[in-house]
Amino acid sequence: MTLRSLSFSVLVSLAPMAPMILAACDSNEVGTAKGFDDKQVIVDFSDEVVVPTYERLAAKAVELEIAVSALAAAPDAARLEAARTAWITTRAPWEQSEGFLFGPVDSFGIDPALDTWPLNQTDLDNVLASDDALTPAYIGTLQNSQKGFHTMEYLLFGVNGSQTAATLDARELEYLVAIAGDFVALTGRLAKSWTEGDTLLPTPYRDLFATAGEAGNTAYPSLSSAAQEIVNGMIGICDEVANGKIAGPYDARDPQLEESPFSNNSLIDFQDNIRGVENAYLGRVPDAGTSGRGLSVWLASEDAALDGQIKAQITASLAAIAAIPSPFSEAIATASAHPKIEAAQAAIRALQSTLESKLLPLL
Repeated sequence: MTLRSLSFSVLVSLAPMAPMILAACDSNEVGTAKGFDDKQVIVDFSDEVVVPTYERLAAKAVELEIAVSALAAAPDAARLEAARTAWITTRAPWEQSEGFLFGPVDSFGIDPALDTWPLNQTDLDNVLASDDALTPAYIGTLQNSQKGFHTMEYLLFGVNGSQTAATLDARELEYLVAIAGDFVALTGRLAKSWTEGDTLLPTPYRDLFATAGEAGNTAYPSLSSAAQEIVNGMIGICDEVANGKIAGPYDARDPQLEESPFSNNSLIDFQDNIRGVENAYLGRVPDAGTSGRGLSVWLASEDAALDGQIKAQITASLAAIAAIPSPFSEAIATASAHPKIEAAQAAIRALQSTLESKLLPLL
């Protein structure tokens, strides 16, 4: 989830300076500490975590577009359920990727284009009520809150899961197909930006990140700066889950602030966010069948107790989220569920604190 956005036109105008732009935008002004010197961890993070996650996201997005197109061609309950399932399975790699929201996903504005919340329901309804041609160019002019994950979620599931194949009208189906196509283009671009490069970044970002510490790499002048980027991403998503995604609707006791309310997928989102932290730390993506050398291996040789603590806190965070009664929208309004919600927040905050105060200073 994000409300952040960069000026795409500014990035385009500065394309020849892309490496310097990304150094300023993506390294989060990380330091150049020399404590971390394990190059393989950085290479494997790129090749065994980020790239397979984005490639899986792009593949799932294509499956989602196919399911949505089939629904539009012949709306019925089975095709609607298939499209809903495709939305949920596409959501998983995206939420896991939120543990590393740096690089092109941030600098190219792809994060907000895919996952801005809340959606702009008034302006969305205006699009549905208009007779504007829903061309790719037109979809490109829409606000981020009128497309992406949550607009598709709203159209597929409806408020309180009320959408049916019979209530989906032709314009809604046309809109679904159009924004699913835009979604495929964005996720495909994201995956390729790491493996093939982009007009804004001719060098694949994988090559930029994996060559941290080598001469001429201004984005990541040391292996330590790349390792800090990884850990800062882990810290950032812990903070967002505990103090944003959970705290926002829970503190206000307002289910309308929940990020994935139409699908009741919020608790799964939270777990996938922490699984993304686990993937980044262990250097693998089980859902993609990849495995590499993670930060955990390096830390175990430096401080085995701290490595064990971090792994235990990740496990505790996942278990605490799983203990929250589903759906989250009802849990926040149910007094007996409140201790479990707060326990999940406490577990995630403990993990965040350990990453900030114990792991980061070692890098």
